[in-house]
Order: sequence, then C-alpha cells, then structure tokens
Amino acid sequence: MGETKVIALENADMKINQGEFLVILGPSGSGKSTLMHIASGLDRPDTGQVIWDNKNIAEFSNQKLAQLRNKKIGFVFQQFHLLKKANVLENVLLPTQYSNHEITKDDLKLKAKEILKKVGLADRIEHNPNQLSGGEQQRVAIARALINDPEIIFTDEPTGNLDSKTGKQILEILKQLNQEGITIIAVTHDPQAARYATRKIKIIDGKINNNHA
Repeated sequence: MGETKVIALENADMKINQGEFLVILGPSGSGKSTLMHIASGLDRPDTGQVIWDNKNIAEFSNQKLAQLRNKKIGFVFQQFHLLKKANVLENVLLPTQYSNHEITKDDLKLKAKEILKKVGLADRIEHNPNQLSGGEQQRVAIARALINDPEIIFTDEPTGNLDSKTGKQILEILKQLNQEGITIIAVTHDPQAARYATRKIKIIDGKINNNHA
C-alpha cells in the first residue's frame, strides 16, 4: 500500500482434506479472507505454492484458473453478489453460461429448480433479489454455487449479514452438503460456525494455528 508493506499472510502452511468441513476462524483483518482467496485461485501468492491435485495452481494462467474455479469450486460470499435485475432462477443459472454442458438448457433449468427446492426456495424462483430476505438471498447464493457440481465450496462470512437463527439455518444447509460429500471451507469470525466443523483452525495477524481446538 504505497510505501507501506502489509503482510496479509506469513508462512501460511496448511492442508485441506477432501470431504471435510473446515472452519477458519479469526477476527477482522486477520488474513482469513486472503487465505481463502489464495486457496481458491481468486488471488495469487507472492511466494509459495498452492497445490490442487498435485498441480501448483499459483502458476496457472488466468484462463486456466477461471476454468478451475468454474468447474470445481463454488463460492458463497457475505454480500451474496446476486444480479438485481435477474430473478432467482436466472441467478442460479449464471455460472452455466461460462461452462460447456452436455445437457440442454431445459435440463439445466430443471436441475436449478431441484437445487432451489433442496435449499427451500422452490416457491421463490421468479422473485428478484430485492423481494427476498437476507437468508433467502444467501440460499440463492448457495444454490448458484452448486449448479456446476463443485468438489469444494468456499464461503466467506456466510452468516455475517444474517441474524443468529437464519445463520444457523445456512450452516445446517452447508453441513448437509458436506455430509453429501462436498468439501466445505468456511471463513468466519462467528463462533457458532465452529460447532459445525469437522476441523477448525485459527488465524491471527496472518499466521495460522493448525492446532486450534
């Protein structure tokens, strides 16, 4: 930042195992979002490696990183990032516009409707985001993350804009998805989320404590 050097992560060394529900805890500014962005290929580390399936994705081209994110990763963010002028179904289908699918558009719509039914929004598919509660918008974001059958879902403060009851419902959905085989990585400062984890680590001042219990 200008002449000021800011180290967001320092000597970050961790392994994410397939099928786990990993919660990364830490206060605001601790580096947990930076860690998620690097692990998911949204950002590149200044030094070091990010290994996916024995390949260092830190060396991937931007196009190859985009393909990885589209095919293998789902994202759920605190701010939802829904298109305001698109309805729920259109928002869920958005990632499919950047993928090569062997199934027809009609079949993709049926798939999206099934996912929306799974997250409890079967009766809201024609609503726009401004007609939904915060919890419903987060469910749309989860459905959108699922449409391309990801191996892993990264969530950044998934309960940050929600009341405690709604936040618990979102965590229950993530837990169910994890039990179905999807790896879940939740970055949060919400201690409630830790109760859903199969493993949790803590990050403070850019340093990871893998032994956090």
